[in-house]
Amino acid sequence: MRPVTLYGRIKTGVFLSIITIFTCSTAVGQEYKYEIGGMAGMSMYMGDVNKNNLFLDWNPAFGAVFRANLNLRWAIKANLLTGSVSGDTRNTDNVFPDHAQLAFKRRFYELGAQAEFNFLPYSDKYAYLQTSRISPYAFAGLGYTLATGDETFSGMNVPVGIGVKYKMKHRLNLGLEYSFRKLFADDFDAPSKKGFNLDDSYNIPGSRLKNKDWYSLLMITVTWDFGLNGRKCTNL
Repeated sequence: MRPVTLYGRIKTGVFLSIITIFTCSTAVGQEYKYEIGGMAGMSMYMGDVNKNNLFLDWNPAFGAVFRANLNLRWAIKANLLTGSVSGDTRNTDNVFPDHAQLAFKRRFYELGAQAEFNFLPYSDKYAYLQTSRISPYAFAGLGYTLATGDETFSGMNVPVGIGVKYKMKHRLNLGLEYSFRKLFADDFDAPSKKGFNLDDSYNIPGSRLKNKDWYSLLMITVTWDFGLNGRKCTNL
């Protein structure tokens, strides 16, 4: 058997250290496993009477949020929220059949879940992993939307968004996020079927992606950490 040289020991030690740091940075969680809190902001509609303006006819929105932190990079978030959407054909350059005019407003409720990815290892602990108290993040997931009106709207949505989170102090997190909710129907802006409405207003059939409505959310979140994480990285 060949003797282990000093160089070989150093090389092996460096290799094991790199593997340990990588394993810890992906496996170790935040000090607390969960977050719970509230969110408040604004909701906006995009559809037949608003194609491009992201903040046209905004309405207040608020809700509750729960987050399970899987590690420093990944989290699963659930939300329950409510808001309103509104629109007015007079605020668009679109010309509708017979020059019809319509204004609408309706309240919606949403239950959803998203996977979040932090672009920086988010924590106020574990300095040896070069963690950061502030991190931008992106998320996507699946949700369910219910909206009131003479004609109730009900359907799935696909949320996609970006945000930034900041650990203000131990166990207290502040976040700001903007997201789109893609719907798979064209009657989100049609709370009533009486007379002219915005459900297939041009009588042009649409696919599952074309001629469908959206809504967006700009929300501030405040959450509180709880549930101590028992996982530790003790190899360093």
